[in-house]
Amino acid sequence: MEQALWTRARLGRCGPRLDLLTARFDKHVYAPHAHDEFTVGVCVGGSEIIDYRGGHIRTGPGSIVVLAPGEVHTGGPGTATDGYAYRALYAATPLLADGSCGFPHFREPLIDDPELAAALRLTHTELSACPDPLEAESRLPWLLTALARRHSTARATRDVVPGGDAIALLVRDRLADELLAPPSLAALAGDVGLSRYQLLRAFRTTMGLPPYAWLAQYRVHRARTLLEAGLRPAEAAAAVGFADQAHLTRWFRRVLGVTPAAYRNSVQDGR
Repeated sequence: MEQALWTRARLGRCGPRLDLLTARFDKHVYAPHAHDEFTVGVCVGGSEIIDYRGGHIRTGPGSIVVLAPGEVHTGGPGTATDGYAYRALYAATPLLADGSCGFPHFREPLIDDPELAAALRLTHTELSACPDPLEAESRLPWLLTALARRHSTARATRDVVPGGDAIALLVRDRLADELLAPPSLAALAGDVGLSRYQLLRAFRTTMGLPPYAWLAQYRVHRARTLLEAGLRPAEAAAAVGFADQAHLTRWFRRVLGVTPAAYRNSVQDGR
């Protein structure tokens, strides 16, 4: 089976776009090519052979591959029978350099980091299904910074954010006030003189959640009130800023353990 699905996520409302690729190939071999961005891929099945920097990389399930901008490479099946499957994203250099000093140079393109590979795969899967701008901006830069800090030569910046608690509460209030069209984290960070990574760290440290997760839970509680008042799930989803009913359902179940429709029926029956 030869299949490739592209999804375009936006990093914050009105922010830059980032492409996500979900691919499954049996026989496809890429022609030599290069990308303007970093290519970050996670193998999810089979094995791929990548020609890169005069050598060969063989991937396996769970391995991370990082290819630098402008580097010519190819890719094809590692065996004649199994094919290969992977998830990849194409990230501009600043996304990997936000929490580090200097250009993130990766001496080895093949990385063994099961925890980070699992996080990248989950994030890629969920954003491909629903590329919410705030969620993409909260999750992808955080993971890419972790990748650069753990495995590149770039030196990590200082993590302590002076006045972090007050900054986190300010961001929280802005997200609550503008839940239908939340501001980008990059814009919020610029307003207080921080990098996006510093803002994310301050928020996570103070609130215990990344910004998108805090806002999703806030939206769920607002939607709950609307469902109790008789609105249908699709109406409640739109009223609190979820992309659609499916997006509301995913978070409603995470937070309350039931679907919005089941919750609405139960509270209506109890009147």
